[in-house]
Amino acid sequence: MQTDSYIIQVNGSAAHPKVLDVLVNIQGTNTVEKFKNRKPRWAVRASDMSKKTFNPIRAIVDTMTAKPNPAKQMIALSIGDPTIFGNLPTDDEVTRAMKEAIDSQKYNGYAPSIGYQSSREVIAKYYTCPEAPLEAKDIILTSGCSQAIELALAVLANPGQNILVPRPGFSLYKTLALSLGIEVKLYNLMPEKSWEIDLKHMESIVDDKTACIIINNPSNPCGSVFNKKHLQKILAVASRQCVPILADEIYGEMVFEEGTFQYLAPLSTNVPILSCGGLAKRWLVPGWRLGWIQIHDRKGIFGKEIREGLVKLSQRILGPCTIVQGALEHILNRTPREFYVNTVNFIKSNADLCYNALSSVPGLCPVRPAGAMYLMVGIEMEHFPEFESDVDFTEKMISEQSVFCLPAKCFEYPNYFRIVLTVPEEMMLEACSRMSEFCKQHYQGGEGSQDLECDK
Repeated sequence: MQTDSYIIQVNGSAAHPKVLDVLVNIQGTNTVEKFKNRKPRWAVRASDMSKKTFNPIRAIVDTMTAKPNPAKQMIALSIGDPTIFGNLPTDDEVTRAMKEAIDSQKYNGYAPSIGYQSSREVIAKYYTCPEAPLEAKDIILTSGCSQAIELALAVLANPGQNILVPRPGFSLYKTLALSLGIEVKLYNLMPEKSWEIDLKHMESIVDDKTACIIINNPSNPCGSVFNKKHLQKILAVASRQCVPILADEIYGEMVFEEGTFQYLAPLSTNVPILSCGGLAKRWLVPGWRLGWIQIHDRKGIFGKEIREGLVKLSQRILGPCTIVQGALEHILNRTPREFYVNTVNFIKSNADLCYNALSSVPGLCPVRPAGAMYLMVGIEMEHFPEFESDVDFTEKMISEQSVFCLPAKCFEYPNYFRIVLTVPEEMMLEACSRMSEFCKQHYQGGEGSQDLECDK
């Protein structure tokens, strides 16, 4: 009886083979017949990473079944894109810079994965200050601020570790973390204190597996702006717990009162910070996809590993758009100040209009914003007993009034909804009028009995 024998040749030594080429010589007709008769099977499965990826906004919005009232034009106050209605174009200098970069024919090829040296020097020079000096080596250019956040999370945290995320907070943090196998712990913001962080709660959830704390200032979805004293208290928590900070400052300097915004890094004496920003919001070009990470590490706590790790992670793709990189110096240095002022004044005007209109609406409790592009509105659900949740409330408002606001369940904060403030003024007025009409139709309870603690 002949047994099947297998002769395997492997390149490399017997002790430490390098599996480069494997030659299999199968002797014996029985085995050959078995291989000939075996029917191959397809075994294609989605990756674990794809299965872990979850976008709360899409999960909620995509399952909403409400259809707008055909008698009323749809007003979407849900999308955080300032360009969508065409009323907030970028400045002429910004578009001129792009045209010049294209016409130069200098930026049609590949750039280094972390961005051109010259472009990183532009960012470093623009944001450097004596308290938080920056050089080109401290800058990583990315494909939008979203990729900046993804790279920062990926370099700071391993699967099984956790990050601290604000509640309510931008849903992307959770989406990215879960896909990377990183646990998310939510720390509370306090609407009665203009959405300041509950610092005691934040510190209480830090443990030995906490990889970083995410600080979003100015805030999406809250429109809040932390003062200097509060930021110093945040840094004190991070310092005591020896936890680095990921600062999402994409709305930096988009504040309604001049001088109220403070970047976090200049206040830090020892806490290492990865600050993420980009062109999207302040320059009103979210589709151009240029963001950056600033590495602030004056005490050398990050060391070489974090810097080298960011470079390696950036090499997974070919980096941000080269044309925008070529236009960057012109964009940052030639955009007139009045462009920024006009943009912020428009958003502030809409914020005041919306806040004042909704403050007198029975059952609604808006929280006055101080920056960014958003306003959060509390719903006194006890006065709307027909609705089980903020999702039900906002769905019904779509079907009856054709006004679409994101339910704050999307931001882990039920019984609120978020309003985007970048729509044309006449549209904002009409939306507020419809929301008022909707609430008056469904409100149940004593007139003017406002039980929810809020800023009115």
